[in-house]
Amino acid sequence: MTRSAARAMETSPWSPREAELLAVTLRLLQEEGYDGLTVDAVAAKARASKATVYRRWPTKAELVLAAFIEGVCQVAVAPESGSLRGDLVQLGEVICDQARTHASTMRAVMAEVTRNPALNDVMQHQFLDQRKALFKHILGQAVERGEIEAAAISEDLWDLLPGYLIFRSIFSLRPPSRRTVQSLVDDVMIPSLTRLNR
Repeated sequence: MTRSAARAMETSPWSPREAELLAVTLRLLQEEGYDGLTVDAVAAKARASKATVYRRWPTKAELVLAAFIEGVCQVAVAPESGSLRGDLVQLGEVICDQARTHASTMRAVMAEVTRNPALNDVMQHQFLDQRKALFKHILGQAVERGEIEAAAISEDLWDLLPGYLIFRSIFSLRPPSRRTVQSLVDDVMIPSLTRLNR
């Protein structure tokens, strides 16, 4: 994947007006939480009609999921530190920052996607698949630089870094810190990925 291809992952699929509605939704989510959010409030704050909102997002859950995905789109930008460790640390720190900012939204989204197969499909294809592609890109570059062997890469590694950091951010009283990210990378990720080099 080229640099331009990696950057393209962050391209918004929304029109400027739709992006504005999603930004308003995200702000209200952070202020009111999922249960307190109403489409009426989004429409009023954005000076739009409810029909405009519902025409694009037929349900509140779809609106919230779209706002969440748009709000964290910068995570899809590939870090370019020049080393595997540097890339993983940068990625982990961005994940932590986003998880802290959007913790309540992420809890709401996770609850909704378990009840709605269509939303789960959107989450998979518009969010998770892109993040997996980013992670594979980072590891692929490390293989090209000779830092790791391709055979050391496993599907479980994708779940480990973002999964643990997001869990700590939204379900724990011990939110992850920069030290958490560095320990996870240095004590778990790098040893797992370089085991075949020894």
